[in-house]
Amino acid sequence: MKTLYVKDIKAGEKIKSSFLVMEKNLAYSQKGAPYLSVKLRDRTGDVEGRVWDNVAALDPLFRKGDIVSVQGRAVSYRDATQLAVLDIRRMDETGIDPWDYFPSTKGDVEEMFAALAAYAGSVENPWLKKLLAAFLDDPQLAARLKRAPAAKGFHHAYLGGLLEHTLSMVKILDALAGHYPAASRDMLIAGGILHDIGKTEEFTYDRAIDYSTPGRLVGHILLGVEMLDRKIASIEGFPEDLALELKHVILAHHGELDFGSPKRPKTVEALIVHFVDDLDAKVAAFQEFIGNSGAGESEWTPFHRFFERFLYKGGQKA
Repeated sequence: MKTLYVKDIKAGEKIKSSFLVMEKNLAYSQKGAPYLSVKLRDRTGDVEGRVWDNVAALDPLFRKGDIVSVQGRAVSYRDATQLAVLDIRRMDETGIDPWDYFPSTKGDVEEMFAALAAYAGSVENPWLKKLLAAFLDDPQLAARLKRAPAAKGFHHAYLGGLLEHTLSMVKILDALAGHYPAASRDMLIAGGILHDIGKTEEFTYDRAIDYSTPGRLVGHILLGVEMLDRKIASIEGFPEDLALELKHVILAHHGELDFGSPKRPKTVEALIVHFVDDLDAKVAAFQEFIGNSGAGESEWTPFHRFFERFLYKGGQKA
């Protein structure tokens, strides 16, 4: 069982623990001596490591994507903690919990999934209720939904991130349904639950979060519509106009053509889902960047390239 995590490593300590190898590169010092540069990860973060001795012997014992046993010492280098690795080798993964080695949601996935299922069960339209049950009662799909990230890097980019993002959206959509009575609550809830369902197939996340081949070639929006078509086809008599409205919510949830949306929102439900999706993603990205900016005297984060601005930490300053 893993007991020492990246967040607990302090310079000067001896280290004996296990990590996921995210990067591995053979390099050479200024004197021409070979060394290994590795990036090691667990669910609490990343740490850089260097193998200076016995490089020829240790290099063949592991590769990128392996879970490895590491022994060494934590040192301080350029104001960051780094591992001077003395021994590193691939572990037998029998009995290993993969959740120990990936950044993951802080929420309880079973509780979040149950809450999402409760929202699905509150839908009054019998066709949408049956459709949502067809998705959430599918054990293979449910398992992927509980584990999938919502993105590779921008927001909720960790195991369980898609479920966390989806539930957050549905909670907001439920509140907005009361504020905008002209909008169909049932369509908002169904659209919120299914808008990103294609991400369960867009990403791979067994070793590192990356795009699957379908994700690269087709993308989660069209993958989601294909998944929707398959489920609707299994429900005899599903109304065509209802199917079209729900497909439109999925196709339009990125809002603009420039942002990869095949369609711009043309129903009030699609418009609301788009803005809630954008809001939840950007708030999460703000919070994650502020949280990961590290302790320091500055009240400001480093420059965020996507938002093109510095973010104010304010009361969150260490």
